[in-house]
Amino acid sequence: MKVAVVGATGMVGTVMLKVLEERNFEVSELIPVASKRSEGKLLSFKGKQYPCVTLETAVEMKADIALFSAGGDTSLEWAPKFADAGTTVVDNSSAWRMDPSKKLVVPEINGDVLTAEDKIIANPNCSTIQLVMALAPLHDKYKMKRLIVSTYQSVSGTGVKAVQQLENEIQGVKGEMAYPYPIGRNALPHCDIFLENGYTKEEMKLVKEPKKILRDESFSVTATAVRIPTAGGHSESVNVEFENDFDLSDVRKLLSEMPGVVVQDNLETNTYPMPIYAHDKDEVFVGRIRRDESQPNTLNLWIVADNLRKGAATNTVQIAEYLVENNLLN
Repeated sequence: MKVAVVGATGMVGTVMLKVLEERNFEVSELIPVASKRSEGKLLSFKGKQYPCVTLETAVEMKADIALFSAGGDTSLEWAPKFADAGTTVVDNSSAWRMDPSKKLVVPEINGDVLTAEDKIIANPNCSTIQLVMALAPLHDKYKMKRLIVSTYQSVSGTGVKAVQQLENEIQGVKGEMAYPYPIGRNALPHCDIFLENGYTKEEMKLVKEPKKILRDESFSVTATAVRIPTAGGHSESVNVEFENDFDLSDVRKLLSEMPGVVVQDNLETNTYPMPIYAHDKDEVFVGRIRRDESQPNTLNLWIVADNLRKGAATNTVQIAEYLVENNLLN
């Protein structure tokens, strides 16, 4: 299995290499792909050193699979070139997610949509992944009607510059600003760019992507995405109205039986999900499970996950694993 990791020196690319190694993904040859300025830089993988190559070189090397995390513009230009060379691309950017000809996949939920003909596969937004992981089993049973999501997203979702800005502010050091304002001791209701409708791109991803993954356009979603001064891990406050009533014990049972979901919900011991505990883990953690007493058939949840792992790198690798296990790589 010849595997290319595009954006191998970036935040998500680095975690992808770590996840590939941890999960013992079959790699006979690794092709780390980076910008021209990183060409030749050695990256360690499973005890071997591999030199970074450029995109042009990587296409010619004809990998079986390429895991992309190098930004939307790079994906739009280069994913088709890899696909034309016979490589199956799993792309972590937003470039292909809402393209009707491309599959948007969380393997535990809709891996069955994948076929050998899919040469460019989209990995969902980090906030979307943890949201649908918790809601998929509940939607199957109770049918969602309306969903209100407020996110509390870590600076690592923006990238290394934002992590550095937070570190600089903690240490009282002046440096480059990733955000238009300080992030330390602050909360920015501004994730990604603002659109004409007054929502940010991040908020609209949360509106559109769950419908595609769950293969259902019948429920409505509204979202507010907020950046907070945590280094890693995204949190979500979720209010979901169902068409059918539910029993809280059944809700907890459905969530606990969902692969990849862990229920942390014991008020007596102050047990609930927090980013500090989700760090470096692949599971999606759900807690504060309670009925919305203001209207019928409505549930409140608190959902937390490591945005660089299940929210990005791990889900990408899981898609690759699904392709291998089901003989979908030509």
